[in-house]
Amino acid sequence: MQYRELGRTGWQVSTISFGAWAIGGTWGEVNDDESMAALHRALDLGINFFDTADVYGDGHSERLIARLRQERSEPFYVATKAGRRLSPHVTEGYNRENLTAFVERSLRNLNAEAIDLLQLHCPPTPVYYLPEVFGVLDDLVRAGKLRHYGVSVEKVEEALKAIEFPGVQAVQIIYNIFRQRPAELLFRETLARRVGILARVPLSSGLLSGGVTRQTQFAADDHRSFNREGAAFDKGETFSGLDFDSGLAAVEALRPLVPAGQTLAQFALRWILMQQAVTCAIPGGRRPSQVEDNVRAADLPPLPDAAMQAVTRIYEKYAKPQVHHLW
Repeated sequence: MQYRELGRTGWQVSTISFGAWAIGGTWGEVNDDESMAALHRALDLGINFFDTADVYGDGHSERLIARLRQERSEPFYVATKAGRRLSPHVTEGYNRENLTAFVERSLRNLNAEAIDLLQLHCPPTPVYYLPEVFGVLDDLVRAGKLRHYGVSVEKVEEALKAIEFPGVQAVQIIYNIFRQRPAELLFRETLARRVGILARVPLSSGLLSGGVTRQTQFAADDHRSFNREGAAFDKGETFSGLDFDSGLAAVEALRPLVPAGQTLAQFALRWILMQQAVTCAIPGGRRPSQVEDNVRAADLPPLPDAAMQAVTRIYEKYAKPQVHHLW
């Protein structure tokens, strides 16, 4: 495992970390025994950063991570998120009363005295223009409820605005082979300000694992079944916002680039880590075998220039026209 510094926290974070959305819900059937085995395997392999949210299974994901803390002695960092419990999910809801209540609930779920890293959970764009919201987070840090805070964003523009606030330590954003826009400007700015980047949806909802085909059947409660057009939340969270058939075609174009002995998922994760600005990628893992496959990417050699250029051409052909201007 390799480690990189997260923002100005002083933390050294595993470059392949653990995204806990899938063990919480909206990815089809979940088995808690398997989920716990995956969490334990992640620690075994050197992962020390786990990303969750209060809405993943209505707190279920947070509670599983609390179990992991009880069952293991190794230290690790937990990032969670707040805001999406609002109904309706509107700017006005991001106030002191609600944010404090969300934090207190997550503290109970995590069985923790303080949250390592709290992230605003893809709030409406106007929230990033409200200094008072970030002032509430500063107060929660001073009160000992949070160690640090950051943001999880949908759009590059939101990230650029968020990092103007000095307390923001990390930006979580979709960054993968099918969503390359963050590398154009955002990464240069976060490096200059020493703000971490958490790359979410790194395998494009499983497309870049190489195991999804046109015949793949997704359960009714799997967002890959019900959110392809953004019916439940931002369309970009499902297959990176890319049309399913275009995504499958792009995957076939990528396969010849994968070196012998590697999986497509490992290649896709190593591609992300080629960016110095990225602190870590946070793929999900519902089974120990998935975690093992993901972790191998951390120690792979750098991708050659020819492969990087070929990935760019595939992005420009299959994905860029559909996604680049939207997020």
